[in-house]
Amino acid sequence: MIERVLALLPRHGGAAPIVPEKSVAGRTLLLLITIMGFLSAVTLGGVVLVQKSAIAWSSDVGREVTIQIRPVAGEVMESNLRTAVSLAETTAGVASARALTLQESEKLLEPWLGAGLDLTAIEIPRLVVVQLSDPQDADLAGLERNLAAVKGASLDTHAAWRQQLNTMAGTIVLSGLLVLLLIGAATVLAIIFATRGAMATNREIVDVLHYIGASNRFIAGEFQGRFLSIGLQGGLLGAVAALLFFVLIGMAAGNMLSSEAGAQVGVLFGRFALGFDGLLSIAAVIPVIAALTAITSRHTVRRYLVQTS
Repeated sequence: MIERVLALLPRHGGAAPIVPEKSVAGRTLLLLITIMGFLSAVTLGGVVLVQKSAIAWSSDVGREVTIQIRPVAGEVMESNLRTAVSLAETTAGVASARALTLQESEKLLEPWLGAGLDLTAIEIPRLVVVQLSDPQDADLAGLERNLAAVKGASLDTHAAWRQQLNTMAGTIVLSGLLVLLLIGAATVLAIIFATRGAMATNREIVDVLHYIGASNRFIAGEFQGRFLSIGLQGGLLGAVAALLFFVLIGMAAGNMLSSEAGAQVGVLFGRFALGFDGLLSIAAVIPVIAALTAITSRHTVRRYLVQTS
């Protein structure tokens, strides 16, 4: 018994672990923390990707407005298009304006009407695409007033679309953060059970340590150091696995973007390029997981010792 206790005491300034590094409990906890770290990093990376895509969407949509010109009896469509383009080009903050051709307009209707339809016999609304050089200083109110002179013309600033995109992105980000909280809660519970299991397994050693004068603080410190090491290893393995996941999924998405489903995924997540902020977020998982593991184990040990003393 004494030999086992001495093996736990500090040697040459370092502390040998109460939970052996090669034990089943240690390996199981390491695997569990690795999985939790991977899930946390993937969720956080996904949140960063969606947020970056949402910012890009909002910026792109905010730099473009459209003028819709509906067919009106007695009005010449081509003449109204030229007038609308001229009014847009003379508006402050507008970089360029271009009327879509009839073929381009028909192309826009294909998702609803199908391809191969001859719409030449039908008067369809026409669009003028207006690119803004500075969305903040663009005189859209003045443009809308001037368009009143063109019958059937209306200005669409895409504000409703931007609001819907921002709402969807905000919902996804909030959901991701809630998932992170659930993963953190599950990790804490796993650490608590693992710590209490290790304490129960080594109960006689803890009793002898108390007998020879070891304080609760010393015993808790031994557990904290061991679980900190496990947390660092698990967090690092999980983060590396998450990076590999994003690399692989990015390569797969690059091959799929030509398809319709791949294009929809690309709109939501881009090309799965995390960027510096995404890499930094995943790297932050490592110290957070390690600190969570160490603090939870220490608190659990101290509470266990108080209850059993």
